[in-house]
Amino acid sequence: MAAWLLAGFTMLVLAAALVLAGLDASRMTVGRVVFYGIAALAVVVYAGAGRLIVSRVPGNAVGWLLGLTGLSLAASLLTEQYALYGLATAPGSLPAARLAGWCSGTLAALTIALMFFLVLLFPDGRLPSRRWRPVLWAMFAVMAGWAAGSLQAGTTIEGGFTGALSAAKVSYPNPLAIFPQHGWLNGFQAVIFFLEVVTGALVAASVFARRRSASAELRKQLAWLGYVALLTALWAVALTVYSRATNGGNSWLGTLLFVFLVLTPVTGIPLACVMAVLKYRLYDIDRIISRTLAYAIVTGLLIGVYAGLVLLTTQVFRVHTPVAVAAATLAAAALFSPVRRRVQRAVDRRFNRARYDADQTVAVFAARLKDAVDLDAVRDDLASVVHQALEPSHVSLWISQRD
Repeated sequence: MAAWLLAGFTMLVLAAALVLAGLDASRMTVGRVVFYGIAALAVVVYAGAGRLIVSRVPGNAVGWLLGLTGLSLAASLLTEQYALYGLATAPGSLPAARLAGWCSGTLAALTIALMFFLVLLFPDGRLPSRRWRPVLWAMFAVMAGWAAGSLQAGTTIEGGFTGALSAAKVSYPNPLAIFPQHGWLNGFQAVIFFLEVVTGALVAASVFARRRSASAELRKQLAWLGYVALLTALWAVALTVYSRATNGGNSWLGTLLFVFLVLTPVTGIPLACVMAVLKYRLYDIDRIISRTLAYAIVTGLLIGVYAGLVLLTTQVFRVHTPVAVAAATLAAAALFSPVRRRVQRAVDRRFNRARYDADQTVAVFAARLKDAVDLDAVRDDLASVVHQALEPSHVSLWISQRD
C-alpha cells in the first residue's frame, strides 16, 4: 500500500510540474524543454521500478530508494518551474517563488545523493560488508555539507537541474543565507569537497569489491549496472569525438548524442535494478554486453574507414565529393558483415567465454556429424555436446530410426 501511495504521489507532483512547464515554455530553450521531457520520463521509470520491486521484494531497500529518487526528481522539477513562473513568466503571481527556487537546487542535490546510495546498496539493499559502514556515514556527512552550503550567504539561486532561472535572467541571492559567506564554513566546505571525491570513488569501487567475492548469480546482477556504465561511457566517447571533429558546433546529431548520454544512466539505472533484483532473464546479460561492445567497435572501425576513404578520394585522387561519399558508403556496407563476425568472435573470446566455447563445441560437433555413421555414437556425442554447451541439470534424448 505504501509503495502505491509513494508512486501515486510522485505522479501527482510530476503532473503539476508538467503543467507549469507548459506555461513556462516561452521562457525555456528547446534544449531545456527536451531535457525536461527526459527528466519526466526518468521520474516515471524510477517510480514504476520502485513500486515493482517493493511489491515483489518489500525488504529490499533498493525499491524504496528508487521510489524516493523519483519523488525527489519530480519535486525538483516542480519547484523549479514554480519559481520560473512566479519570477519570469508571471512575476509576482505566486507566493514564495524565491523559496521554491532554493528548494529546486536542494532537491536536485538530494536526487544525486540518492543515486549514490542506490549504487552502494545495489542489488540486495545491503552494504557489501560491515567494513563499508564508514562509507555510508561519509555519504551522510557529505549530504550535511551540501545542506550547509545551501544555507551559505554569497551563493546565487539559478534553478535546479537545468539552471532555468539563470537562463531566464531571474537568478537571485540565496534567500536562506544563515551561515556567513567567509570564515569557518569555507574550510568546512573544502573538507566536504575532499570527502565527496573520496566517497564517490569508494562507491564506484564498492561494485568491484562486491563482485570480487560474489557468486555467479551476483556477478550477473552486478553486470546489469556495469552494462549501463558501459553504454554511458560509449555515448560520452562518441559525443567527445563528435564535438572535437565539429569544433563544438551544434547540430541534430550532437543533440541526439547528448540526449542518449543523459537518458542512458537516468533510465538505465532503475531498469538495471529491476532486471537484477527480480532476476528476469538474468543470464542473457553476457550476450547483451558482448553484442553492444562488438557493435560499438565495428561502428568505430567503419566510421574510421569511411572518413579515411572520403579524405583519400577527395584529397589525393581529386574525386568529386558526392562520388567519394557514395564509394565510401558502399565500401563500409561491404565490410560490415565480415568485420562484425570477426569482432564478435574476438569479443566473445575475451568477455563472453562461455558463449564462445559453446559455439566452438557446436561447430566441431557439426563437422564430426558429416562423417558419422554409428547412431549410438552420434547419440552419445550429441549428449556430450549439449552438456558442455548448455550445462543443463539433466539431458534426455529420443532418437527415432526409420528404414
